[in-house]
Amino acid sequence: MNFDEEIKRRRTFAIIAHPDAGKTTLTEKLLLFGGAIQSAGAVKSNKIKKSTTSDFMEIEKQRGISVSTSVMAFDYKHYKVNILDTPGHEDFAEDTYRTLSAVDSVIMVIDCVKGVEPQTRKLLEVCRMRNTPVIVFINKLDREGQNPFDLLDEIEKELKIKVRPLTWPIGIGKSFKGVYNLVEKSLNLFQGDSKTTVEERLKFNDINDSEIDKLITADFASQLRSDVDLIDGVYDELNQQTYLEGKISPVFFGSAVNNFGINELLDCFVEIAPGPKARETDNGVIEPNNKKFSGFVFKIHANLDPKHRDRIAFLRICSGTFERNKYYHHVREKKELRFSNPTAFMAQQKSIIDEAFPGDVVGLYDAGNFKIGDTLTEGANFQFKGIPSFSPELFRYVNNTDPMKTKQLQKGLEQLTDEGVAQLFTRKVDGRKIIGTVGALQFEVIQHRLKAEYNASATFDQINLYKALWISCSDKKKLDNFMQDRNAHIALDKEGRPVFLAESAWLLQMAQEKFPEIEFHVKSEF
Repeated sequence: MNFDEEIKRRRTFAIIAHPDAGKTTLTEKLLLFGGAIQSAGAVKSNKIKKSTTSDFMEIEKQRGISVSTSVMAFDYKHYKVNILDTPGHEDFAEDTYRTLSAVDSVIMVIDCVKGVEPQTRKLLEVCRMRNTPVIVFINKLDREGQNPFDLLDEIEKELKIKVRPLTWPIGIGKSFKGVYNLVEKSLNLFQGDSKTTVEERLKFNDINDSEIDKLITADFASQLRSDVDLIDGVYDELNQQTYLEGKISPVFFGSAVNNFGINELLDCFVEIAPGPKARETDNGVIEPNNKKFSGFVFKIHANLDPKHRDRIAFLRICSGTFERNKYYHHVREKKELRFSNPTAFMAQQKSIIDEAFPGDVVGLYDAGNFKIGDTLTEGANFQFKGIPSFSPELFRYVNNTDPMKTKQLQKGLEQLTDEGVAQLFTRKVDGRKIIGTVGALQFEVIQHRLKAEYNASATFDQINLYKALWISCSDKKKLDNFMQDRNAHIALDKEGRPVFLAESAWLLQMAQEKFPEIEFHVKSEF
């Protein structure tokens, strides 16, 4: 297969949702239908003690939630599918935002019982900023949920996006009979509770076939025909170009935990979703079919395998062919690096690869060379744009509770904050370490991982901070004067960049008024 064909067959996407909408379960079932795994583990299921493939951290298995983006790849038909399963919990939103910079499209999962939820809105705003194409999967049809037309109205109103259903549910909850495929004009009957195997579909090519009345009863068949007429009258036909521009979203209905409605979703997705897109750099746009290799690091994970203390950088390939054992240029560090064991992922399971193409995500074993946002090239000097660190909203002082393990604690804090889910600041006035996060659950995760992965103990003390803002000024002398004047409120981030610790909105405003030449930045990419 030639280079251009390899690019065309790539489909790289993220699955996003509010917590508990069934996102990780859907990921698992896509892998099951794609033939990547033989049986699926249901999240928080008492019957099935197997945890899901994409939730591999110990704390994820205990909580039944995703706290870290995981990457999985499989072949389906003649396509190569790369799934990035993201955390749904708002406390881990920053990881999700950065992941969205590394994908070409998105599948958004909505719980049919709860409808559109706050985190769904936030995530879709990020997709809209990038014009990312979105497919909607309405999940949990086996539960008593909302009327499907009401759900579609809510999605259009709340998320400000046009929709077009491609499958349609027959009944809901206890009366759920199956879904009708509006494109193929076929019926998929719901076979009940079978969480670990893939079931076959029964097909009927005509909605007026009397056999449908026998299978789902005349009342349900009549309602289905009426709904289909209404859908054709109310919703625009799906135009692939409009979808690719992020202006309309195809909608599918199903029950991920029961493997139901997944096949239709996957079949449609690989056909209409975009292949690898061009990416913006500080030196113009890089097209995927550019023969020179380039890529960027959007995630770092320490201790993916706790037994080996490994640290892996997740690299999204943007152009050219990535080859094992070939030297590549690390733009920020201005040095050449070679990778003898680049890996492809099935969540925690890894396999060494010899080459990879635009759209693929590879894992690079890292001895501390990489930071989030770093660019690798075949020699050119440019940086990919749009992978920021955000100003944290919650702050805690770090207390070492075991002085004998100071080195372990320091290493743990350095490596865990390298992952980008939290930020580490050092106060200039006293050298105290401060961790900043976007959500409270992060502190619990860091504490758990410090103990489990580094054998280090720490507690966190409350600190009254409103914001931590990066500061800059074109006049170095004025910046030095500001830092001297506000010495008690200055910290350094891990890169040694100065940060202003504002205790309140009023104090920040006072600093801005007194020092108008100082610029205050809410994200590190300025």
